[in-house]
Amino acid sequence: MATISKAVLITGCSTGIGRATALRLAKAGHTVYATARKLGTMQELGAAGCKLLELDVCDEASIRAAVAKVEAEQGAVGVLINNAGYGSEGPIEEVPMSEVRRQFETNVFGLTALTKLVLPGMRRQGWGKIVNLSSMGGRLTLPGGGFYHATKYAVEAISDALRFEVQGFGIDVVIVEPGPIKTEFGDTAIARVAALGGPDSPYKEFRTVLQRQIRDAYEGPLGRFAADADAVAKVIETAITASRPRTRYVITLAAHVMMGLRRWVGDRAWDAVMRTQFPTPKSV
Repeated sequence: MATISKAVLITGCSTGIGRATALRLAKAGHTVYATARKLGTMQELGAAGCKLLELDVCDEASIRAAVAKVEAEQGAVGVLINNAGYGSEGPIEEVPMSEVRRQFETNVFGLTALTKLVLPGMRRQGWGKIVNLSSMGGRLTLPGGGFYHATKYAVEAISDALRFEVQGFGIDVVIVEPGPIKTEFGDTAIARVAALGGPDSPYKEFRTVLQRQIRDAYEGPLGRFAADADAVAKVIETAITASRPRTRYVITLAAHVMMGLRRWVGDRAWDAVMRTQFPTPKSV
């Protein structure tokens, strides 16, 4: 019987969850291919024993080259961890379409293209695990995050369909749904909100509060409920080593509370809760 490859390919390893996951898995003895757009951002991972690859999830040629490299050396990508992604916030009306497209290219289309490329190898060996990083934002929607939430809802839907379609080939599909995690994610989101609109924007007050809410979720009083990136990495390790992993892993108390609340309240009640946190944009 041919040897089954359990080589791990992780996207978005320059910082945050991807970096923490690569370090944890390499330390545990896994063969880890850590990827990012620039090799220079991953030197610490190389020193820790990870194999380093350039991979831009928005570039199909880059995706194909990375998968081909792993398959040439290992036979197949045994574990794919689709971590690359970012948050782009702001009022629907003000977010440029170029940014909307970039958000979907990074968070959804890149994930999809990479998944499609590794599946034949997983099917051939009759074993594989695909871990898709979603968010509590894939199960609920907060004002100002419409497009980010849309990408994570898409990840949830793709994952649910894929789980059924590939389970007969010995492939598990796992969704990880973190709440606030202490990474550069919040800084990126705040910067993108700050770049929107102008002094006469009808959303000016809303954007100011949105930036504050994002900052508070990571640095303010609510920040004490945020987890560090290694908490997510630990869950990912559990998922890929389990013989029968759960279909979903929810991380942080905030995620459990918010997702539970959204599950039980109706749309109007949810809107009422949101009005206690955000000003309602309106004509003056």
